[in-house]
Amino acid sequence: MGLNANELRQISIDLGLPAYTGGQLAKWLYEKHVTEIDEMTNLSKAARQLLSERYTVGAMPPVASQESKDGTIKFLFPVRTTTLLSALPKSDDCQQDAEAHTSRFVETVYIPDEDRATLCVSCQVGCKMNCLFCQTGKQGFEGQLTAADILNQIYSLPHSTAHTSYLTPLTNIVFMGQGEPMDNLDAVLKVTKILTSSNGYGWSPKRITVSSVGVRNKLKRFLDESQCHVAISMHSPLHEQRLLLMPAEKAMPISETVALLKEYDFTHQRRCSFEYICFGGLNDSLQHGQEIVKLVQGLECRVNLIRFHAIPDVDLPASDSLRMEQLRDYLTRHGVIATIRASRGEDILAACGLLSTAHNKHQQ
Repeated sequence: MGLNANELRQISIDLGLPAYTGGQLAKWLYEKHVTEIDEMTNLSKAARQLLSERYTVGAMPPVASQESKDGTIKFLFPVRTTTLLSALPKSDDCQQDAEAHTSRFVETVYIPDEDRATLCVSCQVGCKMNCLFCQTGKQGFEGQLTAADILNQIYSLPHSTAHTSYLTPLTNIVFMGQGEPMDNLDAVLKVTKILTSSNGYGWSPKRITVSSVGVRNKLKRFLDESQCHVAISMHSPLHEQRLLLMPAEKAMPISETVALLKEYDFTHQRRCSFEYICFGGLNDSLQHGQEIVKLVQGLECRVNLIRFHAIPDVDLPASDSLRMEQLRDYLTRHGVIATIRASRGEDILAACGLLSTAHNKHQQ
């Protein structure tokens, strides 16, 4: 899992199997979602034995889940990330011994909505961006997820839970969980290509949204190499204020991010949106609305207003419904489509900005 069709073809050739075996492997993985190589019944017994000696499917089910009163479900997935192995103390034993006893986890959120279901996936353990309002950032950065780590959150999603006998099939994927997608761009692009490839899941790019605070060079590469939707974390149109909220503003100001976005066409199927957490009396005024309108003028986009969810040791006020509605209406009247996003899963710490696995320590 996590290998594309060309890589599956190459491992088949390396094992002395026919090249077309790679296509068979891709179908078993990304169409049938098998969990064991022995389930690949159109491969000969000898081929399955040969594959099993060197490979596993790699699927890992979640180790825990929590269900919200609104139907949102948060899953805890194990990951095989090895980013931090170099930081572990070396012993006389092989470094692989440390790897074998190093565990990490990420949180993934399933959000049902009538006949739709969105999965919010993670791409890193923790995050380097350290946004003031985000619990993931308080965890710090603990490792990059591999393409298999990321894809497993989709691949191994249960069909049911202890409280729900049947989960609505996924209609959308959002890379808005733990981590900054552009900071792990190779793995993120690989997963989105597997999801949209005819030799993968075969999904439309319209079903996938990738978020970012704006990372210099990486965001441009994503826009050039992918047709998936993009969502930018804005949270303030003002440089100094955004810098206080989001240290990433120093490296790539929101004005530069928007200027880059204006080089691309979002008037057809591909969509550009801005995420905007509203803090009471800080960034939810009509003056902020005016600055947003000026900033995005000429860019086909929408703004999603999000209620702030309090996190420990962060003294930021939440905006009230009236101020959020006034900001939404101002933006809409001035040509910027704006919506207020419904908060989901707050009671299980699954809402925007609340994901963290800091309590999961690696075992040695």
